[in-house]
Amino acid sequence: MARAEVRTASTPRPSRPTGVPPTLQSVKSAQTRAKLIEATIRCIVKLGYAKTTTPQVAAEASLSRGAMLHHFENGAALIKAAIVELHEKRLRAFRRAADTETHDTATLVRTYWKQLQKPPFVAFHELALAARSNPELARILQPLQVEFRERFNQQADSLFPEWGPDRHRFHLAMTLSQTMLEGMAIQRLTGATDEAMVEPMLNLLEEQVASMNPALHPEIVQSS
Repeated sequence: MARAEVRTASTPRPSRPTGVPPTLQSVKSAQTRAKLIEATIRCIVKLGYAKTTTPQVAAEASLSRGAMLHHFENGAALIKAAIVELHEKRLRAFRRAADTETHDTATLVRTYWKQLQKPPFVAFHELALAARSNPELARILQPLQVEFRERFNQQADSLFPEWGPDRHRFHLAMTLSQTMLEGMAIQRLTGATDEAMVEPMLNLLEEQVASMNPALHPEIVQSS
């Protein structure tokens, strides 16, 4: 991503006391930041990481480049904010998928599969691929990935207590699901997926995850 001029560091603003409502200015500032982050994600999806520049993002957000630099001092800060937001979207989607009375394996698998067809996954895959040969991007992405994995696992542990004390088996089931579904989604992006195999593969994953905890779906294990 093209570099932007680095602004002179300003004196940090004092934090607002707890319980004090946000000012109109702070609300507008947060909205503008969110608008720029979403514009960055759209540019990455449409143009790819290499062609996503700060002027492109400003134009996508319908803002001046000066307004953008008021909120993000350079392209690296903007990309970092975009990655953080992509991780937040993923965690929110995970919570929504688990927000059911019964954690049905088929529902969870297919909900995550649908999420992987949306622009945020395309954007993240583009960034992950670009980081392989871009040291600056890798330095931004890698620590955020470690933080995301820790938060994801903590959230999973709290959302799925029915897996009992054997958290290793649960994390194995989660890793299997993520690896298989994300791999299928990447193949779909590259045109390598045989669409006729998608449904059988989803069914296979559901059966495999269920077999890792027979108490959840004994009917699936018995019929397989």
